[in-house]
Amino acid sequence: MRILSVEDDPVLGQAVKDQIVAEGHSADGVRDLAAADLAIRSAVFDLVLLDLMLPDGRGLDFLKTRRTAGDVTPVIVLTARDQISDRIAALDAGADDYLVKPFDLAELSARIRAVGRRYSGNPNPLLTLGDLDVDLAARSVHRAGRPVSLTAREWSLFEAFVQRPNQLLSKAQLEERLYSFDAEVESNTIEVYVARLRKKLGAETIETVRGMGYRLGTPGVTS
Repeated sequence: MRILSVEDDPVLGQAVKDQIVAEGHSADGVRDLAAADLAIRSAVFDLVLLDLMLPDGRGLDFLKTRRTAGDVTPVIVLTARDQISDRIAALDAGADDYLVKPFDLAELSARIRAVGRRYSGNPNPLLTLGDLDVDLAARSVHRAGRPVSLTAREWSLFEAFVQRPNQLLSKAQLEERLYSFDAEVESNTIEVYVARLRKKLGAETIETVRGMGYRLGTPGVTS
């Protein structure tokens, strides 16, 4: 997933960003609501991690504004405000989850995975795709019963297809899954990673729609 972290504490913000990247996601970090608004207008994010108290305003007001505008991007609130009333207000404003600081980074990762599964339309982390057994929670794949080792970026790309099984994904959409604002994108990167996934998971795993993009195929099934 491509994730935006809105956190004004530079130490915590970097720790969260490092955790996101270590999990194979693409991460962008900003420290105030103005930058967050610009980021959301400039790119498509799969998830936003939102602090409630920021230098230029309240995260809760920002969330309400985004929801009123029709933005359905999942949001996990990360805040030191631990009152039940604060949790209720955030959830009622449209937050998908609420995590109180200080929190364990491993728990944050688990909550990110859970929210991602809910929005993909399949809350079950265990999937079977042809001869592939996929565990989204454990981030693991078995092909015909044998484990397949995927790098962080290979997994991130594969996860993009799994989360949108019937959708055609353009090269630009896939690039956003692998890179953040400050990363350089090489022209043939997606082709390279698609080729690697096909080699590891089967040639039919990803279909090419010439001139348009790629979509999830049916692994282990040939015509």
